[in-house]
Amino acid sequence: MIAEQEIIIVGSGSTAFAAALRAQALGARSLMIEKSVLGGTCINWGCIPSKTLIHAALFRRMAELGERLGLGTSAGELQFSRLDAHKNGVVQELRQTKYLDVLRKVPGLTLMKGNATFIGPDTIQIGDQVLQGEHILIASGGFPRVPPIPGLERISYLTSKSALLLKEIPSSITVVGGGVIALELGQMFSRLGVRVTILEHGPRILPAVEEEPAQALREALEAEGMEIFVNTAVCSVSEEDGLTRVFAEVAGEPRTFFAEKLLLAVGTAPATADIGLERAGVEVDGRGFIKVDDGMRTTAPKIWAAGDCVVGGMQIATVGAREGILAVDNMISGCGCKIDHHTIPMAIFTDPEVAMVGYREQEAKQAGFDVICHTIDAATIPKAHVTGDLRGAIKIVADKATGKILGVHLSTHRGADVINEAALAVRFGMTVADLADTVHVYPSIGEGLRLCAQAFRRDLERLSCCAE
Repeated sequence: MIAEQEIIIVGSGSTAFAAALRAQALGARSLMIEKSVLGGTCINWGCIPSKTLIHAALFRRMAELGERLGLGTSAGELQFSRLDAHKNGVVQELRQTKYLDVLRKVPGLTLMKGNATFIGPDTIQIGDQVLQGEHILIASGGFPRVPPIPGLERISYLTSKSALLLKEIPSSITVVGGGVIALELGQMFSRLGVRVTILEHGPRILPAVEEEPAQALREALEAEGMEIFVNTAVCSVSEEDGLTRVFAEVAGEPRTFFAEKLLLAVGTAPATADIGLERAGVEVDGRGFIKVDDGMRTTAPKIWAAGDCVVGGMQIATVGAREGILAVDNMISGCGCKIDHHTIPMAIFTDPEVAMVGYREQEAKQAGFDVICHTIDAATIPKAHVTGDLRGAIKIVADKATGKILGVHLSTHRGADVINEAALAVRFGMTVADLADTVHVYPSIGEGLRLCAQAFRRDLERLSCCAE
């Protein structure tokens, strides 16, 4: 029996590290258990490699635009091996500086490699070793979900993980899914010269995003040459003459799609199936996600969970990290702290970038608010004409009685940066009038927030630049 650790953490990704560092700051020791690569999904085959390639693909797109403007630039021939080496270098550098070095420099953090399995409500087995802990955090993360498609077991296919490990760029890809990962990777491949077809089961792309910014993104993607089909049911897949064949029904009509590669991008499944949760008394939902309360405690009193493995999570690294920190605060101090997901911004790194914070319109109505909304096109923003990024939208959801901003949803150039100001507005209870009266840099994309707020009470077509 190994000596008791104050906090045992299953996993070593961004959620686990954030929790361990919080524990260290509060004077507690942590033991992280990792069966795979240190750093989890985000650093190894998620946020960092994907955003590195997405940003590189933007360079290629800008070269094409520059050529049209007479700047003498051109996209040129793609040297994918160099691009892949650059991506791997970024991953290795951040894995070293943000995980390995932190593990070495911060006292009270220990890493153990192996498969963690619960054998009781406070006991974990790793090989022939047994650990007991007063506090345990499950931060096991998730992995790409593979849907049950007839014929899939007989062909090769890509997931969001393996797509980022390709050593050669394909000529064409059929993407099953129309959510965040499908569109981020789809546009990236398209800008690298790949013919991309998106197949979305629902009536529109990004079903969890407000319709106005989602529609603006679709128009931008299609303008770049991507094909997007909604109301599409994938019936079966096969391989034919070296190509992947997808038989589907689009709005009830049969269609066949051929491409060199098939990418499945239909969400994330929780990595919870083989860690013995039933022996620990930890309940999961029908898909395997761990049930937690507002303080991230599971149905087992000594066990908390955070990140991609929990029910209802936003499945982004920053939220997982915040949940891990909250769980540790509740473990150690018993503060009864809760997380407010409505004040946390998130972004989708397409171009234009989609970003959001707070309530969606329908959510606000269901929460009992008398809602008033306004949406402006990105073309309303003077800076959009400077950059040429005219496709996009900004939507503000507000309480009609008080003017308090309940949510902001946008699709704009650099939207991931702009949304941070909106998050402050939501968190600190600003009103539409407060935002409308805030002076912004001109010209800037961020000025779009002010313009959208002004549009609640002014006709923007009758305002000059910088008008109050």
